[in-house]
Amino acid sequence: MASEEADGLLTARAPEADGSRADRPGAAGRVTRRRARTRADLLEAAFRVFAAKGFGQVSIEEVCEAAGYSRGAFYSNFAALDELFFALYRERAELIAGQVAGALALDGPELDVAAAVDRVTEVLLLDVDWLLVKTDFLAHAARDAAVARTLLEHRARLRAAVADRLARTPGRAAWPAALGGADGAAHAVVAAYDGVTVQLLLDRDVEGARRWLGQLLTALLTDGNAGPAPTA
Repeated sequence: MASEEADGLLTARAPEADGSRADRPGAAGRVTRRRARTRADLLEAAFRVFAAKGFGQVSIEEVCEAAGYSRGAFYSNFAALDELFFALYRERAELIAGQVAGALALDGPELDVAAAVDRVTEVLLLDVDWLLVKTDFLAHAARDAAVARTLLEHRARLRAAVADRLARTPGRAAWPAALGGADGAAHAVVAAYDGVTVQLLLDRDVEGARRWLGQLLTALLTDGNAGPAPTA
């Protein structure tokens, strides 16, 4: 294994042997752009292979083959498949955050919770392939304490971002007492999303998932009452 990795690293470095030294003018920028392109290609290929075969059924070699790169190119970007998955996770989290922020910005700062839920569920990414990959990885993490800790940290950051946005929603209804504030509401949002997407994995009904998620979130966050909170 060590010799294979060394061979791959040599293969990845071979272009420098033709005289394209990194200390030439502009070379650093080209290397950085090439490295970014390589990383993006590996992530895209890994996503396709994970979705088709399942996270636990894919080797580094298969990812490299799908991307058209050597093992050395992989190891110059990622230490392991777990690390690659978390890079994918961050990409998807940023995409979803952008969709949510864009949807909430459409009607300005006075959007209440019920209207915000409608806007968000209209645009929220519900990608069955990504859900398959994420679910496979969840089962993998459940069997590895170190990976589970990292995944929990990622989910905690996601909930914190949701809680922050909920806490800043103007004109919102009072949080139901059972939720105990914005943090509890964020837990409810993530739990509702998890539950709805499990059903989506089975029935592949994306529009049905959007409707049910919207109804569930409205009920959870407004206690069935979409009106504004009473003033003191």
